[in-house]
Amino acid sequence: MNDKRPVNLDIGTIDLPVTALVSILHRASGALLVAGVAVLLWLLDESLASEQSFNAIQLVASSFLCKLLIWAVLSALIYHTVAGVKHLIMDMGVGETLEAGTAASKMVLVISVALIVLTGAMIW
Repeated sequence: MNDKRPVNLDIGTIDLPVTALVSILHRASGALLVAGVAVLLWLLDESLASEQSFNAIQLVASSFLCKLLIWAVLSALIYHTVAGVKHLIMDMGVGETLEAGTAASKMVLVISVALIVLTGAMIW
């Protein structure tokens, strides 16, 4: 029996197309959003508890680590939104060919990176 199935299924060694990378990043950004929004809602709740807790959260929010957290959550939101819009457009029947899907995936990456860099510049 001649078995020609792949032997190595380590995803780190497989050369994935750009469409697959965009899809995986879309799912990962959604997961990051769930955790990140929970942390940001906790910070909001703490800041509204009293004037002292607001001042404490304001001091924490000016730290590098908190700015990095906010930037990461906003980056996930930006990427997830841009990729989601691409999916909505494709659900309407636009760009369903392989070439159009690849071009749209590249556009998602370019637009997302540009918006994420602009957001980082605004935060810092």
